Amino acid sequence: MPSWQARCLSAAIRLLIRRRRWGDEQSVARRARRLMGAPRPYQWLRTRGLLLTPVQHKGVRGELVVPANSENGIILYVHGGGYVSCSAATHRPITAALARLSRRRVFSINYRLAPEHRFPAALDDAVAAYRWLLEHEGMPASAISLAGDSAGGGLVLGILLRARDGGLPLPACGVCFSPWTDLAGTGASVRSNDGRCAMFHTENIAEFADAYLGNASPQELYASPAFADLSGLPPVLLQVGSTELLLDDARRVHHKISEAGGCSELEVYDNMAHCWQMLDGFVPEARRALRQASEFIRAHTTCA
Repeated sequence: MPSWQARCLSAAIRLLIRRRRWGDEQSVARRARRLMGAPRPYQWLRTRGLLLTPVQHKGVRGELVVPANSENGIILYVHGGGYVSCSAATHRPITAALARLSRRRVFSINYRLAPEHRFPAALDDAVAAYRWLLEHEGMPASAISLAGDSAGGGLVLGILLRARDGGLPLPACGVCFSPWTDLAGTGASVRSNDGRCAMFHTENIAEFADAYLGNASPQELYASPAFADLSGLPPVLLQVGSTELLLDDARRVHHKISEAGGCSELEVYDNMAHCWQMLDGFVPEARRALRQASEFIRAHTTCA
């Protein structure tokens, strides 16, 4: 059974965020930017004792989150927000916890948001950030891990596919929190968990996808990795809540990687709200999930 803190979180999200319709793409973006992400006081609380350094270099933007006991490996973090909202700052509760628990620097990126910047702008920016770590920071791929939540989890898989298909060295591993991997919304849980998911209703999938994709197909492989060939990827950890609309987005990716002979770990947390990892410090399951992710990263990366 979920902790009382997790139950309170789900109740608050249902009350404050969940709605049957988010409206047209401008309304989707406006509401998401108002409602999603950690508020500033919580960002400050979770990052005390860490060094935050802004990064801006030829279109690569974000911030480095550095713990006091930093080792040489680095995590490239890609935030969620339905492709229309959030930033490196709004996701500091997650990046700060990963930095502390993994003892690695975290490079949390800011990518261009829809609907002002449609697909593939977000993916282009995420791949550019990975290239920057390889080429300008001189990081060996074996010392780089990727992590992201929701849309950012889908982008993590998109980076892996672009790197594989483009001949770039692959990072050591990837971690996906409640990843959005099917923008067409064809997973069974998109319907079976409607009303059970604390944050979204079935109709919201198309609303957010349309704002990001524009005229692109929701089954475009780099936008919806659930439809892609997932062979030849590094180890991947997926975490998702049992009542999320996106439950099958994670399950399908896990099964495809496993069937292709790859290494994938899937952890389904009972009755957790979408991206519960954001509530580290309040929800015990958030710390458990982030500790698991950090141990996975440490197990698969070197400290070159």
